[in-house]
Amino acid sequence: MAAIGPSLMCADMGTLRDTVKRLDQAPVDFFHFDIMDGSFVPNFTMGPDMINNLRPHTNKLFDAHLMIEEPERYIDLFADAGCDMISVHAEATIHLQRTLQKIKKQGLKAGVALNPATPLNCLEYVWDTVDYIVVMTVNPGFAGQKFIPMTLKKISMLNELIRESGRNIDIQVDGNISYEIIPEVLERGAEMLVCGTSCLFRKNETLEHATANLQRFLQDFEEKNLANS
Repeated sequence: MAAIGPSLMCADMGTLRDTVKRLDQAPVDFFHFDIMDGSFVPNFTMGPDMINNLRPHTNKLFDAHLMIEEPERYIDLFADAGCDMISVHAEATIHLQRTLQKIKKQGLKAGVALNPATPLNCLEYVWDTVDYIVVMTVNPGFAGQKFIPMTLKKISMLNELIRESGRNIDIQVDGNISYEIIPEVLERGAEMLVCGTSCLFRKNETLEHATANLQRFLQDFEEKNLANS
């Protein structure tokens, strides 16, 4: 079943510790942190101190999505804060392969994040250094944006390239991953869902109820696929 990763930028910052505890018990599979510097993207969010403060309250994987320029300067900082996975944008670092190596030397999973218009050929020479690829299905920076339909084709093409590489690389999707979109991205090869206001942090629904509904939805989808295969 696809992995569920709450996007904590969509949570109530005033009750973040309680939110992590509740989602840990729900349970979810990993926690997604959007780190923004106000330069690579027009917004500021989160940081290593927040991650460090939340780390004692769950054993689930912490996934840091660095939407920052020169991310190689901050890998050690986020590793020390307790991250298990770090993704960087291909455009944000001059030496992508070196940056990914630096993440892996910390014993962490290394990811490449691709903006909607970023071509897949930037991955050609890092297949042996990357563990997961984040396909942005909206332009990064803000929650609540509309899903970009052309990214579905991109997920399919990426899935084919990964199969051709013969490597075990996960596809993570991030950006307005709603109930309507989830079957579309799963059919094309996505395995990790970054979940925000479209399917998890929903008004008039508790975190526990929203998580249970999402888990049932994913299980039903998987069972239908098995039945049709």
